[in-house]
Amino acid sequence: MHHANHYYGHSHVLARYCGLDDRDPPRIHGYLQHGWNIGDGMAYDHEFVPGVPLFLWSERTRRRAWSLGRRQTYVVGSPWAYLLAMEPDGPQRREGTIWYPFHGWEGQRIVGDHDRLIDEIRAVEPGPVTVCLYWQEYRSTRVRQHYERAGFRVICHGYRGGRWRDLDPGFLHRQLAELRRHRRVASNRLCSAVFYGILAGCEPAVYGDPMQLAGEAPIWGGQPRIRRQWADLHGPQVDPDSARVLAVAELGADRLLPPAELRRLFRWPEPADRHQVPMVRDAERSEVAR
Repeated sequence: MHHANHYYGHSHVLARYCGLDDRDPPRIHGYLQHGWNIGDGMAYDHEFVPGVPLFLWSERTRRRAWSLGRRQTYVVGSPWAYLLAMEPDGPQRREGTIWYPFHGWEGQRIVGDHDRLIDEIRAVEPGPVTVCLYWQEYRSTRVRQHYERAGFRVICHGYRGGRWRDLDPGFLHRQLAELRRHRRVASNRLCSAVFYGILAGCEPAVYGDPMQLAGEAPIWGGQPRIRRQWADLHGPQVDPDSARVLAVAELGADRLLPPAELRRLFRWPEPADRHQVPMVRDAERSEVAR
């Protein structure tokens, strides 16, 4: 089905959860939400075939989709929450902050003052800082060197894939490993990475110049609505307990389905070897949601 279903290795994570070959996941018969947004969960610039189901991360997203006229929707939970259910955290030392500057994408470049953002990060973060750039900004020597000259560790989780090419099943695994080595996660805009970090046990923060996309339109209310509706997640210091509740709700960590139910919705086959299906017990699913 749609190539965006494979972004960030999402279909690979779900195939593994369902006991199927995660090296070559089957096609999902529907559109899978691939990032957090404040609308119906789908990318606003994608065209959709009427009647094809939408697989959304959370009940909150499903309600927003319903209000926008989307009817054939199913809440399945985010691939990130399934990954955490299969990869429970162990004891480890966390240090510093991983910072995700708002980024552009293949269709729009970012417009903003990186030096100003660096000054804001330095004023807030006491420990070592890792800056994670989107692949476009990472490949741009001009952008990357802003953060390298500031003394930050600069990384990239990889390429998300596109048009069924250059798929990267290890993207989320690398992101999880990085988040679990940091005490804080921060960005200048509320985004998927911040929610992922919260669910992975990081203390969140959203502050700094939000920057802009070239030709950015305030879809579904834009930044003013985000700052108004998710006010508790904004600021250099955020209450971690309140943030956890919001992250669970937005990522659907309390709505994970059993493998058989997920396979049925996606129209995926039964695993050849039923013993390969991950044994994610109810207690482990609840731990992800807590």
